[in-house]
Amino acid sequence: MFIHNKSLMYTVRVAQPDPDLASLMLEQFGGPQGELAAAMRYFTQAIGDADPGRKDLLYDIATEELSHLEIIGSIIAMLNRGPKAVLSEGMEEAMEMRNLTRNSTSHTQQIL
Repeated sequence: MFIHNKSLMYTVRVAQPDPDLASLMLEQFGGPQGELAAAMRYFTQAIGDADPGRKDLLYDIATEELSHLEIIGSIIAMLNRGPKAVLSEGMEEAMEMRNLTRNSTSHTQQIL
C-alpha cells in the first residue's frame, strides 16, 4: 500500500542549530494536534468508512500527513544537530566528575 520516496517532498533547510525551536516543533511532530495525531485520525476514520471513495480519500489524506511528519522530523533533527553533540560532551564530563566524587574520600567522611 505504501511507497517510500527517498527524497522529501519539499527541500528542508535550517540556517543554524536552535534547540529551543526544535523543542517547540516537537509539539507539531507528535503533540495532540500534531502531524502524527492527524495521520492516525484519518487512518482510523478510513478504516471505519464503508464508502470506497471516502475511504480512499481519507487514506490519501493520512498518507499526506505522514509526509508532513517526515518533513517536521527532518527540521527537528537539523535544529538539534550542533547543540546535541555539545550537550552529549557536557554530559560525559558531568558523569566523569560524578564518578570521581563517588570514588574519592571526602575530608568530611570518616575512614573506618
